[in-house]
Amino acid sequence: MTRSQDRKGLRRAAFAAGAALTVVAAVAGSAPGAGAAPASPAGTPKLKLVAASKAVTADRYEGNSGVYLDLGTYVTVDNAPLELKVTRKSYKDPIVAQQILRNGSKVTTKTLPAGLVKDFSGLPDFLEVSIRNAAGVEVQKSKSNFCLNNASGRLRPDAPATSHYPESCSTNPFTLGSVWGVEKGWAANTSAFDYDRPLDLAAGEYTVKVGVAKKYRDLFGIPDDRPTIALTVREISDGGEGGAGGGGGAGLTAHSAATGGGHGSSHDMAGMEGMEGMAGMGGGHHYGPRGADAPTPSALSHALEARGLAHHLGDGSGHTDGSRVAPALKSATKRPTGRAGVPANVPKPDLRSLPAWDIAVTDGEDGDVAGKDYLAFSANVWNAGPAPLVVDGFRKPGADLMDSYQYFYDAKGKQVGYAPAGTMEWDPRIGHEHWHFTDFASYRLLAADQKEIVKSGKEAFCLANTDAIDYTVKNANWHPYNTDLSTACGQQNSISVREVLDVGSGDTYTQYRPGQSFDITGLPNGTYYIQVVANPANRLQETDTKNNVSLRKVVLGGTDGARTVSVPPVDLINAP
Repeated sequence: MTRSQDRKGLRRAAFAAGAALTVVAAVAGSAPGAGAAPASPAGTPKLKLVAASKAVTADRYEGNSGVYLDLGTYVTVDNAPLELKVTRKSYKDPIVAQQILRNGSKVTTKTLPAGLVKDFSGLPDFLEVSIRNAAGVEVQKSKSNFCLNNASGRLRPDAPATSHYPESCSTNPFTLGSVWGVEKGWAANTSAFDYDRPLDLAAGEYTVKVGVAKKYRDLFGIPDDRPTIALTVREISDGGEGGAGGGGGAGLTAHSAATGGGHGSSHDMAGMEGMEGMAGMGGGHHYGPRGADAPTPSALSHALEARGLAHHLGDGSGHTDGSRVAPALKSATKRPTGRAGVPANVPKPDLRSLPAWDIAVTDGEDGDVAGKDYLAFSANVWNAGPAPLVVDGFRKPGADLMDSYQYFYDAKGKQVGYAPAGTMEWDPRIGHEHWHFTDFASYRLLAADQKEIVKSGKEAFCLANTDAIDYTVKNANWHPYNTDLSTACGQQNSISVREVLDVGSGDTYTQYRPGQSFDITGLPNGTYYIQVVANPANRLQETDTKNNVSLRKVVLGGTDGARTVSVPPVDLINAP
């Protein structure tokens, strides 16, 4: 599959409702409706499902398998914030979700029913959607999840100006803890897109009715309002605009085929370059947005993805929901001077490796040796804190490498020490073209006796906070800065670079690029282990180095050219 073929699947479906978040304020004065909930006691959020527009238009592109709908429905929150804390003690333990009720300085908790929350992507089967055609026949009936951290906006000017809650829900299978929330006086978009299953709706007129499932109405005291929305589906030819009036308004990036595993945020969304390869996940291949260091699909808010703005986020015209990718991090003005040293009691990061996932056998990518079999996978190293990992690189004029330094800060954020931390190198390969911090992690394929067999060529990385692994740890930063490579890794002519892995976040890499996956051609069938090692050369100072290694069991089968892999679960986590 060529890159040009991959990109053919990236279309924008226009919505006549316009940019969803820009119309949220219109619902603030809506009539309460027949299902209005009683007044909430102090400290309890008052929720309501509303529709921002009575009509939306979606475009179906010629050759695509369906359409993806943002109906512009929101859950409004008033009286108090809606906040949930979702955790699991280990991968052997089930997920526990608690509602956090805040009333001034008083904080109480309410545990949600056991088994209600099954993962960290949101509340399952929250929304019920029924679609009828012009003849009144129901043609689609579905349920969808609700991520409280989805794109949101204020209902009125006296609401908090910004949301302090995280900006997405984690879909990394090895997430340990999340915080979901909607501020008082805000509304959260309920749209959730399953890119593996677009809606197969022909061009025409439809009526859509949306409601909240009874179990959630009972749990949160939500009135049984069921907004009705007129939907127009337009057919767009491959040669350009079609249908009535062409495609205007906000756009949703539609995919012509299924995307990757859906775990974590995109690692290189600049200019949508990291989205290449999202089409064509058939025939035993497992293509995700593999462009360069890009891992699995973005967990950014749906409304931002919908408008094709994943590479240009921030408060401003057309995207005023508080989600953003911050400006590029800036290194210190000059390399540190004086004697290197770190006070004994200074907080340090704690780098931990997660088990590999998204494991598949491929015949390689462009640049790999034709006719060979490769074992590809995704891996993540995250920072459990209590301090961020901060690394600056400084380049001597004309040098090919930068000298790297790790910085340390006291509880008030004052720099109190530094230590040399190896080097950074410029990666000139197409799709990379940024500075990599060397020896951040390494990958090995081990035999059943756990002796090294094959070593991945990937050990240098540009650090980015792609995945929220545990936002309940001490000092977790719910709004990390460098969430994609476009803001973190510098240019070829850079003289200095700063790279940060913040507390609670992890950095996912998928080993699908040439030289990164394991060459398994000729390896005997049997049991192996994918080993992920954080800080393999101990160049970085941490609070604990005993949790830097993880193993994931895999079983290889088949014959050369037709190899297979099976991946047993990790305790309760079945994520091949």
